[in-house]
Amino acid sequence: MADELAAPPTKAPPKEEETPEEDTVTIQLPQYHVILLDDDAHSYEYVIEMLGDIFGHSQSKAYEMACEVDASGRVIVDTTNKERAELRKRQIHDYGADWRIPHSKGSMSAIVEPAEE
Repeated sequence: MADELAAPPTKAPPKEEETPEEDTVTIQLPQYHVILLDDDAHSYEYVIEMLGDIFGHSQSKAYEMACEVDASGRVIVDTTNKERAELRKRQIHDYGADWRIPHSKGSMSAIVEPAEE
């Protein structure tokens, strides 16, 4: 028998993966404002604390918002999709009374309104 050198098996070239081209569609969800309403049963300290706890606003940003709600009766504290806006409104309503003010019996009020486009 003759010694024959066997050629190594050849690999088939890798197939190019076929990926269907997908059209990416970005859907812009409607935006809503969470609006804090003014009252006389909550202190600036309460508003600053609440806005920091719920929205993560800095003390300086929360103070600016507290001044605006006091001066104009309302302030936009967040703009987001409807589901999240409703959640934030509930969090404001559930925050509780201001222990600093004896006649404070509950949380501040907030509403959700469509953001203008």
